[in-house]
Order: sequence, then structure tokens, then C-alpha cells
Amino acid sequence: MSRPTARPALAALAAVLTAALPLAAPASAGAAPACSAPPAPARPATEQPWPQQRYAPDRLAPLATGAGVVVAVVDSGVDRRHPQLARRVLDGADFLDPGGDGTRDCAGHGTGVASIIAAASRPGVAFRGLAPDARILPIRVSEQQVVDGRESGRTVGPTDFARAIRWAVDHHATVLNLSVVLYADNAAVRSAIAYAVRRDVVVVAAAGNLHDSGDPRPYPAAYDGVLGVGAIGADGLRSPFSQTGPYVDLVAPGGDVLLAAPGQGHRRAEGTSYATPFVAATAALLRQYRPELTATEVARRIVGGADPAPGRGDGYGAGVLNPYRAVTETPGVGTGRTGRAAALPIEGADPAAAAQRARRAAARQRALLVAGATGTTAGLVVLLAVVLPRGGRRGWRPAGPA
Repeated sequence: MSRPTARPALAALAAVLTAALPLAAPASAGAAPACSAPPAPARPATEQPWPQQRYAPDRLAPLATGAGVVVAVVDSGVDRRHPQLARRVLDGADFLDPGGDGTRDCAGHGTGVASIIAAASRPGVAFRGLAPDARILPIRVSEQQVVDGRESGRTVGPTDFARAIRWAVDHHATVLNLSVVLYADNAAVRSAIAYAVRRDVVVVAAAGNLHDSGDPRPYPAAYDGVLGVGAIGADGLRSPFSQTGPYVDLVAPGGDVLLAAPGQGHRRAEGTSYATPFVAATAALLRQYRPELTATEVARRIVGGADPAPGRGDGYGAGVLNPYRAVTETPGVGTGRTGRAAALPIEGADPAAAAQRARRAAARQRALLVAGATGTTAGLVVLLAVVLPRGGRRGWRPAGPA
């Protein structure tokens, strides 16, 4: 078995976005340039990857496959030519080279991320995605790679990154996979995340790969309403590079991960970038299986269904992702981490209004049940007794800095 490649994770995007390095002039519409350094050809892999052994997608398939759910992958693009991604990738958008549809991937990063979510089964190939019937909405914001420890390639700036997030929300994505990291709070990006959260989108983001550099605070993972994801290896322990901090809600496989390569074939990689789509795929399964759940309730079930981590410390969050438990179990009161510090306030977010909307939604559901059995008057009494304490019993707290 070959060793994992160097981490090409778009955590490298952070340096470019925060340093505001010059960007290449945009191409004219319909004239997207060819990749300056196309990804190397890859061979198909036949062995079953360890995350798949752990999660057994066949066990989940009778319950949910992600059908009818759109997952936006804001990344380096997604190559729909890969046989396992055929008919699973929608026309998206290209914020790096205007005129594209997001299906050109010069780095291979976004294709790999998308495959963990939605790769279809193929004869002779053991690898498959966790939510193979989900549809991927590709949004291209980078072609950056890390070669010999150095970053190369173009990315968009924070303003266009924020525009990409809003575009995904406006084009019907109900799950947002952000395998990118910025190491500075940016008002436009913060506002875009708030926009997604207000519109009931499950937002999942990488916790970053700079543990050895002091765990600088990663965004969007540290924003309110975002599920921040760290990485573990096959032994279940936190990967040495995976950052630790209050922004980590849970961990998922991110070491020696098998994924699809542009064109065809597969490769191995590591990084919190690749742990993130396992959580996004689980959100897609839940959005299909329990369509009545809000994004907050989906996040709560994912965090509440996590398995205990074998290690200790804040690098594990609530524990290790368990998609089957997230889909099948109802989390009890107080699940998830306790004592979570409050997150940075999101521009435009109104927690009181959000709580009011949640109470009203719950009230409508309970009212239908109660009215049929006891009548309107008795139903109202029961409704008030049950619903009013609901806000104080929420177990999940969204990711955010101390």
C-alpha cells in the first residue's frame, strides 16, 4: 500500500486569501484557460479503504443514499469525467475563471472531496461515496496546490469566496462543504456564512492542518453555526497535523484517505480537507432520511451520534463521526460538548428570531398531533407545557472561538 501523498489541502488557500497576494487577471467569459499543471494520471484502486470498512456504506444504503440532496463543494472544481462521478455533478460556477461551470479541476482537490461524498459503485472498485445519490454542485475558487511544501497556483480573494458561498445557497444547496481554511476573520465571509445559516443550510468546514504551527484560528470552521471537522487516522487517533481548539465539533477520517483523481483512477491523501466531506455526506443522508429536520437539528444529531474518541483533548470535539448512529438514533438532552465558549457574533444573525422560528415549527408539528386527540383547547395547554422549555435543552453548540 502506497503512503499518502503530501497534503494538497486547500488550507493553503488561507495564506493567499489573508495575504491578499495579486491574482491573475480573469479570463473572458467562455475562454477558460487550460490547466497550467494538470494532475498526474492515477490508476484505479481495487482495495477497500479503511474509512469504508469503518462506515460500511452498504449498511446505510437501505436507509438513505443522499437522493434529492444538493451538496455544494466550494473548492478547486469537480471533474465530472471520472466514471464514479458521472451524472452526479451539476453545472456549477467558476469564480476563478468566469464563464466556467465548476467542472474543471486543475488541482484534484475538489474532485477528491466530492468523491468521498458521492462516488458511485463501479465493478471491480471497492471505493464508493458515503452518500452516492447526492448531487454535487461544484463551485471553483482555486487551482492552488502544495508542491514540495510550497504553495503554487491561483485562488480567489475573500470577497469572491464569500460570493461563492452565497451563490451555492441561492442555487439550492442544502449542505455546504468547505474544505478550505482562512486564518483571519473576514467580514464578507462571516456575512456569507450567516446568510447560509439563516437559510437552513448545513455548513461543514475543515478545522485546518496547522497544529504544529500553534493552531491558528481557522475560518469558516470557527464561525457560529458551522460544524468544524478535525482528522483521525486508521488507528482512531487524531492526526498529528489536525488542529485542536473549541472550533472542532467532531473528527472523521483524514489520514491515508482514498479518493478519486481527475479523469479516472484514485489516489491517497491526508488532511482535514478530506475529513470534512465525510461529515457533509452524513448531513446529506440525514437531509434525505429526515427532511423535516432543520440544519441545526441535523448538526445536533451528527454531533450527538459521535463515538467516544480514544484520545483526549479538545482536538476530538464530541468524538468520532458515526453516520449510522447519526441517521438512526435520536440524541438525548445534553449530547455534544458542554461548556462550549460562545462563538463570534455573526453579522445579521438574530439568535432570538432563530429560536422563535424553531419554537413555531415545533409548535405546528405538535399541534397537529394534539388537536386530533384532545381538541384545540386541550392541545394548546399541552403544547405550551412541552414547547416552552425546548430552547434550554439544546445539546449542540455551533463552532466558534473562545
